[in-house]
Amino acid sequence: MNKYLDIAPEVQAALEAGKPVVALESTIISHGMPYPKNVETALLVEETIRQNGAVPATIAVIGGRLKAGLSKEEIEHLGKAGRSVAKASRRDLPALVARGVDGATTVTTTMIIAHMAGIRIFATGGIGGVHRGAETTMDISADLEELAQTPVMVVCAGAKSILDLGLTLEYLETKGVPVIGYGTEELPAFYTPHSGFGVDYRVDSPEELAAMFRAQRELGYKGGMLVTNPIPEQYAMDKAVIDAAIEQALKESVEQGIKGKETTPFLLAKVVELTGGESLESNIQLVLNNARLAARTAAELAK
Repeated sequence: MNKYLDIAPEVQAALEAGKPVVALESTIISHGMPYPKNVETALLVEETIRQNGAVPATIAVIGGRLKAGLSKEEIEHLGKAGRSVAKASRRDLPALVARGVDGATTVTTTMIIAHMAGIRIFATGGIGGVHRGAETTMDISADLEELAQTPVMVVCAGAKSILDLGLTLEYLETKGVPVIGYGTEELPAFYTPHSGFGVDYRVDSPEELAAMFRAQRELGYKGGMLVTNPIPEQYAMDKAVIDAAIEQALKESVEQGIKGKETTPFLLAKVVELTGGESLESNIQLVLNNARLAARTAAELAK
C-alpha cells in the first residue's frame, strides 16, 4: 500500500471481503456548495450508497494524508473550510503531501486515490472537459487525461454544461475512453438530460454496466470508463433557462478575468445565483441519482 494512503477501517474491511465500495469526491464539499448544504449533501450521498448495497468512501487529502474514506468530522471540517481548502488536481498532490496540508479532490485525484486503494467505481456530479474557447485558451480539464489512464468507472450526469460538449466527446474518443449512456443514447448535459450529442453505447441495467467494465479490465485496458446517467426528468432544468444562465456566467467570467482552476467553481456558483438556487437543487438530485447507480453497479461487479 502507498505509504501516504490511509484507508478508513470500514472501507478496508469491505475491500478485503470483496464487498462493493463506491468512491466520492470532496471538491463538491469544499467548492461545489455553500455550508451547511455541502455537508448535508455529502452525508446524504454516503447514506444513499449504503441504502443501495455498497460502502461509501469519500476521498480527500487531510493533513497531507491521502484519505480513502472520511469520518463525519472530516467531512464537516472540509465543509466549513470551504474554498480555503486547496482544489487538488494531479499536479497538486505531491505539494500537498509534502507540506502536510488539506486538499479537496477533483474527479482526477479521486480517481487516482480510489485506484491506489483498490476501489473500482466512483460517483460524482459531472466531469470536467474541454472549456468553451479552448481552441485559444487550451483550457482542458485534467479529468479527461485521467479517464484515459486510470482504470476506474466514473458515473456522472455527463460533462458540466458550462463546457464545449462536442469537443469534450471528441477528446474522449481520441483517448479511447468509452462513453456509456445509462438508459439513453444521448449525452446528458448535467442540469438537463439532453445535449444533442450521442454516446458510444447505451446500457439499461447495472448488470450490463458491470459486465462491460469487467470485460474492459480483462482485456487489459489501462484507462477508465465514463458512464453518463441523466438527471431524473422531474429535477431537470429547462434547457433555455440554464443555457441563458451559462451564457451570462461565461460573459462575467471573461469580464472578471477568471481563469484556470477557479473557472468551474465561479461558473457553477454564478449559475446558482442566476437561477435563484434552482440549479443547486438539481445538482444535489443528480449526484444522488449517480450514487444509486454506482452502488448498484458496484454490487454487481462484486458478485
